[in-house]
Amino acid sequence: MASTQPWRLWLVLAAGTTGIGLGTVLMTDILRLDPCHLCIFQRLLMLVLGTLAMGAALSTKWRAPSLAFGTLAILTALAGAATAAHQSWIQLQPVGEISCAAAQPGLIEIFVERLGELAPSLFLATGFCDDDDFRILGLTLANWSFVCFGIAAIATSWALRQSLRHTDARAAAIITPKV
Repeated sequence: MASTQPWRLWLVLAAGTTGIGLGTVLMTDILRLDPCHLCIFQRLLMLVLGTLAMGAALSTKWRAPSLAFGTLAILTALAGAATAAHQSWIQLQPVGEISCAAAQPGLIEIFVERLGELAPSLFLATGFCDDDDFRILGLTLANWSFVCFGIAAIATSWALRQSLRHTDARAAAIITPKV
């Protein structure tokens, strides 16, 4: 049975995650949504994940870069899932009890504010994390983000495993003398 070419897996991941990240920009504009700091951070993580997957696609011939890009991609997907899970949890709380708009901004809020100053069309946060009015098939956008990051984490783990198998097979072919 022929193994799947790892670069193709990474390319699909890069296209999918970048498409989701850019799709959130379009959805925000078309539907006139007000994304919060956590929404924007998840958008950024999705775009970073796409960039890392592209890096992995371009480096599948070499073990060290493939391992580095793949590991960073998995960590990014897990960070995105954790952020989406946190926002989903905030949205489950009674209205007005918990919000992301605290008296002292955290690291994510400060980071997103800086990005919003640099590129407002991509990263300007204008909403609140506990706002769950917009739903698709009964799920909030934070819920959908969790699902997407979860799928991306699983797919990224699989792609990394395929990449490492591929580089191990290439190394074995180079070392093993042909008779």
